[in-house]
Amino acid sequence: MYVGNANVDAAMDHGWLLGHFKPYGDPRHSNGVEIKWGTHLPGDERAEWVKGEERTALLILISGRFRVELPGRSVLLAERGDYVVWGKGVDHSWRAEEESVVLTVRWPSVPGYKVAEQDGGVG
Repeated sequence: MYVGNANVDAAMDHGWLLGHFKPYGDPRHSNGVEIKWGTHLPGDERAEWVKGEERTALLILISGRFRVELPGRSVLLAERGDYVVWGKGVDHSWRAEEESVVLTVRWPSVPGYKVAEQDGGVG
């Protein structure tokens, strides 16, 4: 069992609370799913697009204004609870238009998507 606080624990691993990247034996280790509590300052953005996506993702806006860029479509999440889902093979990027908190769920949890540290996290 593990009990924590998303605001506190997220700071330890670029927002990621659960996934393949947690130590084996930790209840938060999973190859099936990844969960991120993303806190973003205005202007935070992913440094480069995720290409060759192998996962399905759900991104839910908790607070703020957050834009997800998908091929041929820009999705603005502006009201608490707005969400977007995209599947395997769909490239993406994102940008926080205001200070934002988003919850991301991706499945399965697979390595290979981390970007250099300048973007404030992964995914």
